[in-house]
Amino acid sequence: MIDLQSLAYLGEVIGAAAVVASLLYLALQVRHSSKAQRTENYARALERVSAFQAVLSQDSDLARIFAKGVRDTSELTGLEKIRFTWSLYEAFGSFEFMFQTYKTDEIPEEVWKRWSETVAWWLHFPGVQQWWTNRPVNFTESFTLFVESVIRENPTDIEASQKWQEFVASSVEKRKGTQQSGNQSPTSASIAADI
Repeated sequence: MIDLQSLAYLGEVIGAAAVVASLLYLALQVRHSSKAQRTENYARALERVSAFQAVLSQDSDLARIFAKGVRDTSELTGLEKIRFTWSLYEAFGSFEFMFQTYKTDEIPEEVWKRWSETVAWWLHFPGVQQWWTNRPVNFTESFTLFVESVIRENPTDIEASQKWQEFVASSVEKRKGTQQSGNQSPTSASIAADI
């Protein structure tokens, strides 16, 4: 027969085991929630970048402005500079969001590496650097320091910029040649030939 003291001891052991089990369950739930939050943040960041890319791919006038602006912002009219500026704010706002989620370990390093290389690629264009220097509104201090270090370490790459412009121009020339031969009609999303 079990006395009261043994029952009390057994109750304490069972209670302690229940607390440990509850803590383990809570830890698993927090871990699962953290993974879900990381996935959601990355998905949100990708949605922002995708939305920006979709606008550029569907709005031929904005694509033309963007192509001219990355080369040299002095080639843009006042209205074009405004559109260029807000387009870059959208792009760099997305990059900043990814940067912040990376800093809080909410996206993997491998993913951030890909996007940091994308930021560096955009920043090698003279027009993007001109925009960055003259932007009317700042980004967060940590992201600003990151971008400025990228600019310092990767100065304007005129050759890479020209290579990109030649790639775009060759696509326009091929399209113009095809259109002149009557094989293809122009599309509203095509880039204007005056980039």
